[in-house]
Amino acid sequence: MNSEIVLEACQLKKSYHKDRIEVPVLRGVNLQVQRGLITSLVGRSGSGKSTLMHLLAALDYPDDGQIHFAGERIDNASRSRRDAYRNQNLGIIFQFYHLLPELTAMENVLAPLMISQSVLHFFNHRKAAKRRAEEMLDRVGLLHRATHKPSEMSGGEMQRAAIARSLMANPSLLLADEPTGNLDTDTGQEILSLLNTFNQDDGLTILMITHDDAIAKNSDTCYRMQDGELNSETAKLQVA
Repeated sequence: MNSEIVLEACQLKKSYHKDRIEVPVLRGVNLQVQRGLITSLVGRSGSGKSTLMHLLAALDYPDDGQIHFAGERIDNASRSRRDAYRNQNLGIIFQFYHLLPELTAMENVLAPLMISQSVLHFFNHRKAAKRRAEEMLDRVGLLHRATHKPSEMSGGEMQRAAIARSLMANPSLLLADEPTGNLDTDTGQEILSLLNTFNQDDGLTILMITHDDAIAKNSDTCYRMQDGELNSETAKLQVA
């Protein structure tokens, strides 16, 4: 695997079953995500984009094919290794934020560390963890809302909190599934600008799934998915 390729999917296939009917979703997908770039995967609803995202995040298993992260095969790894891969190497944000409603913005941002560490370890390092959370909230422009719960925040603020949470562990790859899909145009542009800042300032590698060509065209590399396939002749476009 090329050292510049941080994530690679090889001939991924995935089908679901409804009664006795098999419904193919991915039909042999090949995808490469290059380190330090923003890669977009664009396609209509139902084309298989989110299914592919779940496989790349090790939230589901492919029926066939392989997924490699930094040269290591991850799709057939043990459950504990897959969990570690998500907690330590990936940041993930979604269209609907997935913040815990009973927690403040600060507590939501701290949640990944609280989950991945033992109670004793987190207690002993809680001050450093809080400083890191404050830093991330500040970078997304949300430090002044640290004590507010999701019900007290706008959609854009909730997505900013979700971004801060996803980057708490300093991941090498961010998976963004329709990050602007639930936002108005202006707020969506603010979120995209924020992601671009992390890419440019920190070298964060980003794979973004979207249905919007206008978003995809601003990426370094764009793949187009249709009917569960990426056509190697027409789907991958280098964007100037």
